[in-house]
Amino acid sequence: MTEQLRNLLILLGAIVVILILIMLLFSGKSSFRRLLSVFLEERSDDDDAPDRSGPVKKSLADRRGGSAPDEPVQKRTSEPIVEMATLIRKSDDRLRVIESTGQVKLVDEYYELVFVTRKGQKLKIECSAEAYEKVPFNQLGSLTYRRNTLVKFKYYEDTVFN
Repeated sequence: MTEQLRNLLILLGAIVVILILIMLLFSGKSSFRRLLSVFLEERSDDDDAPDRSGPVKKSLADRRGGSAPDEPVQKRTSEPIVEMATLIRKSDDRLRVIESTGQVKLVDEYYELVFVTRKGQKLKIECSAEAYEKVPFNQLGSLTYRRNTLVKFKYYEDTVFN
C-alpha cells in the first residue's frame, strides 16, 4: 500500500467519524441538542408570553372535535376554575339502542359545551344531559369547571349545576 493511498484512507475515515459525531450531537432527540437549545433559544421579557417548556397533552374534549394549532391551550388543573364566558356551541354524541321489545336506551352518551371567554379563548367543557339542555346560548355568565368538566354555570336568571 502506498503512502498516498494510506493518507487518503485515513482522511476518509476521519470524515466519516466527524459526520457520525455531527449526526449524534445535533439530531433532534439528542440531549446535547436540547442543552444547546436552552442557550440559543430567544426569549422575550414579556410576562404575557406563554410557557412553551413542556409538551401539550390533548384533552379528552379534543378527541371529538380537534382544535386549531393557534388556539390557546385550555388550563388543566384539579382546582375549580372560574371564568366569565358565553356559550357558543353545543355538541353531543349518543348511541340509541332499540330492543325488539320496544325498549329504547341511550348508550355511550357524551355532551360537550363550547364557551368563549372574555379573552377570546375557546373552552370545551363536558357536561351531563340535564346541564346540556339547560345552559342557554349567548348568555354571559360565570363558568366554573374542573378538568374540562362543568361544575356550574351561573348567569343572570338562573344557575345550572352539572
